[in-house]
Amino acid sequence: MAVDWIGFSYAVLVSAGGIIGFVKAGSSTSLVAGLLFGLLAAVGAYLASQNPKNVWLSLGTAGTLAVVMGLRFLNSWKFMPAGLMTLTSVLMLLKIIVGMPKKPYKS
Repeated sequence: MAVDWIGFSYAVLVSAGGIIGFVKAGSSTSLVAGLLFGLLAAVGAYLASQNPKNVWLSLGTAGTLAVVMGLRFLNSWKFMPAGLMTLTSVLMLLKIIVGMPKKPYKS
């Protein structure tokens, strides 16, 4: 069973983004959301590490962040932090979707 290092790295990035948002802007919303989504991403990475077919929590977390942060990016056109989180979330979504176990073809 392989460890999902990319998933855990994504979780750390999301959590760090929330902490940085709190420190730089005093945004408690950024702190709570960053830590919550970081925790969800870490649990999703752990579940995917245990069973490669169990990617649904990771998929939901990355998908939600891609949509929410994508909308924030489209409203502000500022790369930091919304553009960066949109980009990493979309890359995480692609990693999950491409790596999803394929069902064998039955004729």
